[in-house]
Amino acid sequence: MPQFIIFLSQLDRDSLPLVGGKGANLGELLKCDGIQVPSGFCVTTEAYRTILEAGLEEAGFFAELDRMEPGDAAAAAQLGGRIRQYIEGTPIPAEFMNQLREAVEQLGRDEAYAVRSSATAEDLPQASFAGQQDTYLNIQGIEELAQHIRKCWASLFTDRAIVYRNKNRFDHRKVLSAVVVQQMIVPEASGILFTADPVSGNRNVISIDAGFGLGEALVSGKVNADLYKVRKGRIIKKQIGDKRIAIFARPGAGTVEEELPEYLRTRPALSDEQLIKLAEIGKAIEAHFGAAQDIEWCLAGGEFYIVQSRPITTLYPLPETGDDRPRVWLSFGHAQMMTDPIRPLGISILKRLMPPSYEMAASGGRLYLNFTEYLTSRVGRTMAKSFGKTDLLTGSAIDELMKRREFVATLKEKGKRQGYGQMKKMILPMIAGTLGTMAAATPGEGLPQLRESAMAIVAEVRSRLEQLSGEAKLRFIEEQAGMTMGRIMEEMMPPLVAAFFALDLITRLSRRWLGDAPELADLVKSPPGNITSEMGLALGDLADVIREYPAVISYLRQAEEDTFWPGLDACDGGGVVRLAFTDFLRQYGMRCPGEIDLTRPRWREQPTQLIPAILSHIQSMAPGEHRRKFAAGEAAAGAAAEAILERLEKSTGGAVKVRIMARLIRVYRALIGLREYPKYFMISLFDVFKKALLEEAEELVRQGALRRAEDVYYLFLEELEEAIRTGRVDQGLIAERKEEYKEYERLTPPRLMTSEGEVLSGTYEGQDAPEGALLGTPVSSGVIEGRARVIIKPDEGSLDKGDILIAPFTDPGWTPFFASASGLVTEIGGQMTHGSVIAREYGIPAVVGVEEATRLIRDGQWIRVNGSQGYVELLE
Repeated sequence: MPQFIIFLSQLDRDSLPLVGGKGANLGELLKCDGIQVPSGFCVTTEAYRTILEAGLEEAGFFAELDRMEPGDAAAAAQLGGRIRQYIEGTPIPAEFMNQLREAVEQLGRDEAYAVRSSATAEDLPQASFAGQQDTYLNIQGIEELAQHIRKCWASLFTDRAIVYRNKNRFDHRKVLSAVVVQQMIVPEASGILFTADPVSGNRNVISIDAGFGLGEALVSGKVNADLYKVRKGRIIKKQIGDKRIAIFARPGAGTVEEELPEYLRTRPALSDEQLIKLAEIGKAIEAHFGAAQDIEWCLAGGEFYIVQSRPITTLYPLPETGDDRPRVWLSFGHAQMMTDPIRPLGISILKRLMPPSYEMAASGGRLYLNFTEYLTSRVGRTMAKSFGKTDLLTGSAIDELMKRREFVATLKEKGKRQGYGQMKKMILPMIAGTLGTMAAATPGEGLPQLRESAMAIVAEVRSRLEQLSGEAKLRFIEEQAGMTMGRIMEEMMPPLVAAFFALDLITRLSRRWLGDAPELADLVKSPPGNITSEMGLALGDLADVIREYPAVISYLRQAEEDTFWPGLDACDGGGVVRLAFTDFLRQYGMRCPGEIDLTRPRWREQPTQLIPAILSHIQSMAPGEHRRKFAAGEAAAGAAAEAILERLEKSTGGAVKVRIMARLIRVYRALIGLREYPKYFMISLFDVFKKALLEEAEELVRQGALRRAEDVYYLFLEELEEAIRTGRVDQGLIAERKEEYKEYERLTPPRLMTSEGEVLSGTYEGQDAPEGALLGTPVSSGVIEGRARVIIKPDEGSLDKGDILIAPFTDPGWTPFFASASGLVTEIGGQMTHGSVIAREYGIPAVVGVEEATRLIRDGQWIRVNGSQGYVELLE
């Protein structure tokens, strides 16, 4: 006979497939010393499967769910209603009723019960199904229990649950429903406890919501609950709510909502002693499960009872370190304008780019830099403020942290100095090199040779790697990753700093000497020698070749990656286009969106990534227009320089001011083009490393150790070295990391966080913007109205003339879209990040650092971007 009923005392955390997340967790809680859990049993998933599953399939409900569009709420409501009606009307077989009757007899026929759903995909670390299925309280009698068990099964198909599963690609057939039935506790108070602060993320702060009566008033949002916060056994916050109502068990059955008398409304639901005791219970449960918990509790007769515990799914994971020293972690991805997760092999290479004195750690598939030392000295704090230029919200978060003097005082680190000490050693040589560059007779004269020597290094590394194999090849990559990048940065930093310093002085002196200086917006346009701008122009040239061949354009609209080149060759004009395409890829094929992750497919590997940008260029620009726009930018920059100098000449002391300003403008225009070259060099080096690593992966495939060469992306470099040495790879580990990567894609990485898990997001302050406008950082002046095109991945979108690009971020792999865009909005960035600089060079208004822009702005919505004031208006 199938087992339809099982008691909680027989369950543990491994029982999830049988009784769902809630049931398994309650069974596990019973094994935790000192934790009171109301007695009860579970209706197993076997009951749901036996009684309902075949009928749902035969009625065609699952097929209809499969065909439904992920976000179609109306369809979910219509179909969900039909499914729930079907389930609630399904007869319950006698053998189930017999088992239910026996279980109730053991617990007490006259007892009242709480009946809660427990889905198999609920309360998992990687999912957030909480609250999607129903709870019924104070249920009495066998028939009533059976009816409410059916209602719990039906609640698996609420509108919200259907939409959530569709959006998150959960198979409806694989999500099964169990039901938890527990003896009803009639509490004086109840609520929710988070063992880590759900708002700040701080793992050392316990957050408690509390109200009188049953917890349903609090969960449903009907009452302003008390809010308490406890840190390491000390109450640090009490916010007493105006608790106007409470829900109580009704005599006989059911519940009733009642208004509380005036004297009770603002009385604390818990005493200090009870708060400390409850916090201790929460921490004990957290220790038992090994993860932060979201706990539902109730207080009856002076005892705390736990009626539910599940992982908190919204916390960003902490970077792992070998000790418990306090740290502050800075997001590497925000600085690099790429906040997507990075696979293990990519993380390994990036970590080796930094000097050993810099501590970097991976968390949630992203890299974080130990920023602690920058906050512990006056010089370090001054240097820390420069990070705000990369991302204004990051700068705001750093400022907020530096104001917490007591917290900063706890950060004094012992032992070896970290990256800040390394940076201090670099400052004097950098200053000397910068001043020498600015004083040079012909600024920028040596830049072509500098670029040539950088690419000669890449060629040298490639040549050496071709002579090596196995572990020796990997050791060479480890050695070269940091050393080679360090050499290039030492040579390129002085001219780069000179360019930025010159622009800063130009801006300051223009405003001091001239007041308003609108010419500055044009002065930065179309600088010579910018490798990323050159790439954009080259792509425009390629698009102009393609536009001459209608058959090729038609082919590109439906081209497939696997057959791209043969299909192109078969088109009229395909041979000419192939030559132009391969010429572009020869120079820029190592690039792609998210290119700091070595494991991302490069344009050379997947040329179809470029098709949306090419087609956008063809449909939004006339032949040669991109070159004419660039030339117009050069002319505008030259005119701006002349206008500034002409105005200065007419001012007091004009001759001296003109000589100073002319020199600064010359330094800036001659050197700023180098800005994008270190990254171009780095990505060129990555291209060489990737080819070498894939050769080793192919050898592991031949040996049968790897199934696919690309599986090597899920190994860290030291693990790959071990695999080469032993000829063995843990396939289970590869599969596990592929699943982890999918989960990491759902996470939003914080800009700044502490080792306690507290997330600091930063705020925009003092901006004068219209009501309802989305705030950000103004980085390229001007105002533009147009249609928003929300593009998450560059190979999945296109722009028409006049469209405004809305993107999560833009690194050089996004540059092909800039020629077609009339404006830019991104979720991260600052004055000196890639998208901001390119937007100024192209002369398009841009606002960056607009949080959740890709969610808040609808694709196709008419918007106004104010790149001068830093906000976006939604006009429809």
